[in-house]
Amino acid sequence: MMGIIAFLLIGIIAGYLGRLIMPGKQKMGFVGTAVLGMVGSVVGGVLGSLITGDGLQLGAAGILGSIIGVLIVLFIVDRTGSRDSTGARRT
Repeated sequence: MMGIIAFLLIGIIAGYLGRLIMPGKQKMGFVGTAVLGMVGSVVGGVLGSLITGDGLQLGAAGILGSIIGVLIVLFIVDRTGSRDSTGARRT
């Protein structure tokens, strides 16, 4: 139970800090920021395991790895962006 609470708290903090660091406007609320942080934590954990040579392991990262994961996720979302039916980028 404490692991889940810690994962949620780290996700909220990492999501918020990642959104502060990444330039641009990310339109999302509290829940979106928490989900972003949790996804970023998993991305950071997977990248960390690949870098350390542990192979591809699915797991959460600490706060620094989570923030790095959030920045990667935000970068990918920004580059793929949401587009309307004509293919133009939404603003």
